Amino acid sequence: EVQLQASGGGLVQPGGSLTLSCSASGFAFRNEEMNWCRQAPGKDRELVASMIGGGHIDYAASVKGRFTISRSVAENALSLQMNSLKPEDTGRYYCRIGQYWGQGTQVTVSS
Repeated sequence: EVQLQASGGGLVQPGGSLTLSCSASGFAFRNEEMNWCRQAPGKDRELVASMIGGGHIDYAASVKGRFTISRSVAENALSLQMNSLKPEDTGRYYCRIGQYWGQGTQVTVSS
């Protein structure tokens, strides 16, 4: 069975950090398009970070310089390092690898 499991979310204070992980099972990936998106209540889903062809990386302007997308082929996982978190970063974060989507993990930034 193909699964993408997003994990690592939680409650963090403004200025804090979190690392999200997206672990793939049932399939192996290498150079598929990969991305992280987020969605806050009442808001459209926003593309946060993308990795294309295993190398080219783009970030949303709102997270550039604070977030880092990375992959581990050996671990069959995609990660998102999030630093200097702001309340506006709050939302449910979803990972995508190729045609597959994870179930999302909640990130809440609040004091």
